[in-house]
Amino acid sequence: MPELIQVEDNWSVRANSARADDRARVLKQGETFGIFDRSGDIRPIGLGEEGLYHQGTRFLSGMELKINGAGSLVLNSAVRKDNSLLMVDLTTPDLYEAAKLNILKDTLHIFRAKLLWEGAQYEHIRLVNYGDHPMSLRISVLFEADYADIFEVRGVRRAVRGSCLPARRLGRELVLAYRGLDHVSRHTRIIASVDPDPGAGARLYFSLVLGSRDEHELFLTAVCEIGERIQSAPSYERMLDRWNVAVTANTEAIAEVVTSNEPLNHWLYRSSADLHMLTTETPYGLYPHAGVPWFCTEFGRDGIITALQYLWMQPELARGVLNFLAAEQADTEAPAQDAEPGKILHEARRGEMAALDEIPFRRYYGSVDATPLFIVLAGAYFDLTGDRSFIESIWANIERALDWIDRYGDMDRDGFVEYAPESMNGLVNQGWKDSADAVFHANGQPARPPIALCEVQGYVFAAKQAAGKLAALLGEHQRAVVLGEQAEQLKTRFNNAFWCADIQDFALALDGEKRPCCVPASNAGHALFTGIASTEHAQSVAEILLGEDSFNGWGVRTIAQSAARFNPMSYHNGSVWPHDNGIIAMGLARYGFKDQALAIFTGLFQASTTMDLYRLPELFCGFPRRPGQGPTQYPVACSPQAWASGAPFHLLQALLGLTFHREKPQLRIYRPLLPDYLDWLQIKNMRVGDAVLDLGFSRHEQNVAVNVLRKEGDMDVAVIV
Repeated sequence: MPELIQVEDNWSVRANSARADDRARVLKQGETFGIFDRSGDIRPIGLGEEGLYHQGTRFLSGMELKINGAGSLVLNSAVRKDNSLLMVDLTTPDLYEAAKLNILKDTLHIFRAKLLWEGAQYEHIRLVNYGDHPMSLRISVLFEADYADIFEVRGVRRAVRGSCLPARRLGRELVLAYRGLDHVSRHTRIIASVDPDPGAGARLYFSLVLGSRDEHELFLTAVCEIGERIQSAPSYERMLDRWNVAVTANTEAIAEVVTSNEPLNHWLYRSSADLHMLTTETPYGLYPHAGVPWFCTEFGRDGIITALQYLWMQPELARGVLNFLAAEQADTEAPAQDAEPGKILHEARRGEMAALDEIPFRRYYGSVDATPLFIVLAGAYFDLTGDRSFIESIWANIERALDWIDRYGDMDRDGFVEYAPESMNGLVNQGWKDSADAVFHANGQPARPPIALCEVQGYVFAAKQAAGKLAALLGEHQRAVVLGEQAEQLKTRFNNAFWCADIQDFALALDGEKRPCCVPASNAGHALFTGIASTEHAQSVAEILLGEDSFNGWGVRTIAQSAARFNPMSYHNGSVWPHDNGIIAMGLARYGFKDQALAIFTGLFQASTTMDLYRLPELFCGFPRRPGQGPTQYPVACSPQAWASGAPFHLLQALLGLTFHREKPQLRIYRPLLPDYLDWLQIKNMRVGDAVLDLGFSRHEQNVAVNVLRKEGDMDVAVIV
């Protein structure tokens, strides 16, 4: 099984086996998610991650349906397009009783459907006898609940854990329970729609005789309960209706993209549906959980980047992210959590191990980049929406984030933001590449802290620019001037200190002695994204990113093949991350390299067509593209994952050249580009400020034509060629 191991100060995942089936089925709603095999069962196979989880704890570690003691054969297994429902068609092999054929294969049809809602799994089982004779059936469903914390599932071994209590039968209910070391009781209450056969233990039996052409329905509900609270469990049909209403309401608030290319439509629809599934309603608004299974919680950096990717599709997501992170902004210095006043959250965890501080991530602030990115998102949100009142409501948080950048972020007062972890159990590296070996010199030696990352300086540059504009909006004109000057000074220092003439690229980082890590890495693409790179260096960066050393045919690798620590199977040292590529494409387009951005778009789109459900995972291996094969999967990648799902919308924004300006107000479309496999593209229901737009893009031999198909409200649309 995989292990989460701690080596010195670093947490990492060790995988001893690959997934048994890369077509696992995933459902999520709110604080609950489930990972099932294709038959709808939960079994301890592959990486052992299957289960029903709620608030960081696995409430079902086993659930297996059998007919007359035998397993079933999968005919079809699919998650509905909107991710609301898992639907499975099953049948049985020949089933014998006392050496006599009792049920002929392919005569019993078993339909299973599952959905999740508010901490419960609702399941519908329907059996139909297509045979000529009655069938004597004994349905059994085995349940297991280990109440493992998600970190235990990842492999952390605990010296002591709480106690699982004996299963209890209460009429139609089966109750499994656990008493944690945190003195919290957790229960899984399974409710059947009909009385089960008498019996003990954690298996429910149902006996019936099914006549020819007859059908029988069974409903099972598994409710996850924490503490003594008994949660209500309405019917399956009622919960399905609620899901459908919620999906419809959500769709009305999100833009839609439709194209002439059907596989591309599948990718875009799946990505949007996955983001909807991963998004959770918090007391502060919507927030995208980072990914299933390992990161199904609020992450600062992931939430911000996802909101940036999806901003032009769903502005309300950015508002929720900003509001949540403002509420969770650090107030005091807390070295064990790498927290300092004004710093933005890295991650929040629930569950027994977090409550007991067996892991440092209950409220953890070990990100050097989330704080400037918070300001970047605030600026981008205002540019799109013009929501001045909301910016006013979080302006104090923006000011505190700026103060953190200057007081704590620049710890040695050299004008760059660095990190040097204080927590004994936290992350060693605190950028998005947070593996212990992800920041190193050209000879492969690790960089010593405090470390100033390439992309972080770009984020700070963009944050100062965004904050300057917002300060001017709020009448703080002198503050706006100072912030603008600081941004320009940082740009000059950055291009002087980070440029490595030997490799004609920006350094991955500066170490504690201000020595550049001259390693060609994808981080340089983030310098293009933020605009901190000088025009004279941009051409070289673009050439390196799209050269064979870095671009593997599917996307840009995290580091080039020539780098000392390159390993295509490494988490951060040679793999391909879709979100990273979306940011790079945005940067390339910013400097006019649209063809290079298109190459990335095409590579990732074609990768999606090789994936189950057109779903791009968190990352995949960086092996060169081989004819007739898809990308090599990374064994423990999250899938779905929020910023991987957001990547196609960043890529589209780069190709279409969508930018937003509040002065006019105006939507500007810079040099729109469509690939030769796309004749037309339409954006419907895009909300810009107080306006709603439908736009049409059509490809011609020399250019792309743009038509405003609908405009409601005050908004100017300008096309710049």
